[in-house]
Amino acid sequence: MASSSRRVIFLNRFFYPDYAATSDLLSNLAFELARRGLQIKVITSHLGYDNTANALPSHETTNGVEVFRVWTSRQGRHRLHGRILDYVSFYITAAWQLWYVARAGDVVVAKTDPPLLSVISAAIAWLCGARLVNWQQDIFPEVAEALGIGGAAGRLGFALLRRPRNWSLRRADLTVVVNDPMSSTLNRLGVAQEKIRTIPNWADGKAIVPIDASKNALRTDWGLDNHFVVGYAGNLGREHEIHTVLSTMRALDQSPIDAAAHEGAAPVKFLFIGGGALRPSLEEQAREWQLGNVQFRDYQPREQLATTLGVADVHLVILNPALEGLCMPSKLYAIAAAGRPAIFIGDPEGEVAQILRDVGCGFAVAPSNVLELKQRILELARSPDLRRIMGARARATFEQRWDREIAVANWQRILEELIGSEARH
Repeated sequence: MASSSRRVIFLNRFFYPDYAATSDLLSNLAFELARRGLQIKVITSHLGYDNTANALPSHETTNGVEVFRVWTSRQGRHRLHGRILDYVSFYITAAWQLWYVARAGDVVVAKTDPPLLSVISAAIAWLCGARLVNWQQDIFPEVAEALGIGGAAGRLGFALLRRPRNWSLRRADLTVVVNDPMSSTLNRLGVAQEKIRTIPNWADGKAIVPIDASKNALRTDWGLDNHFVVGYAGNLGREHEIHTVLSTMRALDQSPIDAAAHEGAAPVKFLFIGGGALRPSLEEQAREWQLGNVQFRDYQPREQLATTLGVADVHLVILNPALEGLCMPSKLYAIAAAGRPAIFIGDPEGEVAQILRDVGCGFAVAPSNVLELKQRILELARSPDLRRIMGARARATFEQRWDREIAVANWQRILEELIGSEARH
């Protein structure tokens, strides 16, 4: 039975039924913690990640979680000034809602969508005598600086934002990061190691299971039988690098016989499922080059995720090398759950590359190395046994390290430790 003294309040701009990555993770965690007896509240927006038109209920209880959806502007993600307005409006209304809901002894968990949510959360938690946990999916404004967003004016603005951000990080009772390089980054920013916990993101190993390609009806529906499918599922955002993939697609499209057929492999087809800021550019370039080896699909229903991921024979994971230690591509865990190998395009010495080498479930390719990416794709296309071995290793490691049950247990442990400690005033 949930106790009124065991309250955890999460803040994030998106929540169920939205399908954004941060929403999916939070929804998974909130619902499972509620099932285990904690009283969970979520403060979120009334918008959807890719749909700002259909407002969701302002207050409801779903799967045992009380959800407060606050008003925000609806400018959308595609223009910087509109995104900033959406962020600011959410800061104001979420802060008011948190002030109304929170009380002494609560644990407030602030995610990083929108950026700097920790600042308003730290202030309200301090005023209410609540404890604060920052759940860092990325480290802002360092991510924006690494991507060159805003130019000189942006750099000045980010410098001004860094002081309140650092205050909110140091004031928090705990900061949860998703990999060890992010922990090292926070150490350099002055956050004590004893106030940092690493809990990797996860996937649901019961919902996502390996499906043999020959038994996947979606491959047939999409006309992908007798192809070797290179997949990318999810958001293609500014943190990703698409030129290497585009050039490789072009190289394989221009020489399909050399690419695969005469060596006993099926022809290569690229499949992009999802959306994001860079997807229109990718589609436009594919049309301009008249590429015949690529297919684009919208986001698929959440309940079909195992089937959707199972369409591909290998999945791409992409991260700008400048963002190492600032974020982590969480799609790796769903790929592993689906029992598929991965090819990482990013820093060959980075976190994802190291995981793929240690586990033996994929390859890492440096950005712009089109020749190596082409060779790695063809290596997997020619060797069903290698794909099977890598996929089995990925799934086994997933079950040991990245399943949802493991992450939820870790979260429950640290939250109950904070709930059981004396409230701060």
